[in-house]
Amino acid sequence: MILGIGIDQVEIDRIASLLEREPERARERLFTAAERDTCEDRARPAQCYAARFAAKEAFLKALGTGLGRGISWQDVEVVVGDGGRPELLTRGKARLLLEEIGGRAVHLSFSHEAGLAVAAVVIEGRKGSTGEPRA
Repeated sequence: MILGIGIDQVEIDRIASLLEREPERARERLFTAAERDTCEDRARPAQCYAARFAAKEAFLKALGTGLGRGISWQDVEVVVGDGGRPELLTRGKARLLLEEIGGRAVHLSFSHEAGLAVAAVVIEGRKGSTGEPRA
């Protein structure tokens, strides 16, 4: 059963500008160490960071909370799964809220082209989960 769907689009240049203005602070606040390692090894790091930022935003939309309720950017992490497929891991408050709505799987897809990065997230839950908004 689908409990939430989120999509987000980010201008890659916007993320590149942020990373130029506040290189260490932005990277450490928005991305996990593993995400930083992955993106810094890429030919176009800003493109990689933008896709991950869009994925985090899409997840928060699918969860229905935004960046509220105590969730940190570090609580949501994009990793490279089998065959290079992106996967989304949660921890901390993001994990607790995901479990609270009955979330069992998080599906992620993202792409980048023409100066934009876009990500889509679907949260899947067990049969009988309501997915009702939380107070």
